Amino acid sequence: MTRSFRLAIATVLASSVALTPALAADAISGDGKKVDEANANITQHHGPAKSLGMDEAMTMVYRVKDAAMLKGLKAGDKVKFEAIEEPSGYTVTKIEKGK
Repeated sequence: MTRSFRLAIATVLASSVALTPALAADAISGDGKKVDEANANITQHHGPAKSLGMDEAMTMVYRVKDAAMLKGLKAGDKVKFEAIEEPSGYTVTKIEKGK
């Protein structure tokens, strides 16, 4: 491999890492109750979601922006996510498996 080729690969990898969106500090913590990849939604029990105006814990169904976001998730997984309110309901915009 030439030096310029290795440098190009390193640049592409570094930029792809930089483009991976990190969850905001106020991300919502929850437990996945049902993952429905076919319909691009997830049922979650979560604590208060101040960013959505929800002051109490609840269980509800969220759409996900892209069904691929649900790959690797299963019922019972702890998750952290961000969501927005849209005219059609709440949509998860970012999600990651918790620890």
